Amino acid sequence: MKKLLLFALMAAVGFSQPSRRDFLTADEIDQIREAQEPNARLKLYAAFAKERVDMVKSLVSKDKAGRSLLIHDALEDYAKILDAIDDVADGALAHHTDIQLGLNDVASAEKAMLPILKKIHDNPPKDVERYGFVLKTAIDTTEDSLASAQEDLGKRTKAVEAREDREKKEREDAMSATERQNAQAADKKAADEKAAEKAKERKAPTLMRPGEKKQEDPTKKQ
Repeated sequence: MKKLLLFALMAAVGFSQPSRRDFLTADEIDQIREAQEPNARLKLYAAFAKERVDMVKSLVSKDKAGRSLLIHDALEDYAKILDAIDDVADGALAHHTDIQLGLNDVASAEKAMLPILKKIHDNPPKDVERYGFVLKTAIDTTEDSLASAQEDLGKRTKAVEAREDREKKEREDAMSATERQNAQAADKKAADEKAAEKAKERKAPTLMRPGEKKQEDPTKKQ
């Protein structure tokens, strides 16, 4: 009986798994889903990040009760948005997609946002201890993301490919012999399908219907 009461008390005070908070709003998620092209996604993420920094700047300027939680969450979401930017960029580069335009938007936004965050850090508000850690994380993340956005695309692409090869080898080393064979067969099938698709794209267009044979020019027989 005592055990049952203990379990009930644990459930009541929140020993259940906490729900994960999305770092994007529902509208922002819809916009990202609609923007399938990497450059468009990078531009959107940069705009979302700027909105978070603008929010933080506005909250810091007004000494209102309860603002520290809002600042904390905005900074936390901001850092996650920058992580998403780097994931999109690395994924696009792994497929040899040109994302220079998107990275230009990202670099421009981050150059403007970094001084704002540093100013708050260097002139800490009285409640900074409640969000100081995420503020420092946001600054570090911005500096790293900006360096990546400004990096030579060829060099960054090689680094992404090297990391993917390393991670792939680590996964294969952890596989059983059967799992490794299945993974290699899947890779080969995907490569063959990609090669067949490219060959199909290179094939010269024709106006003939399927199954229709080219007729000989009667003048050539004379």
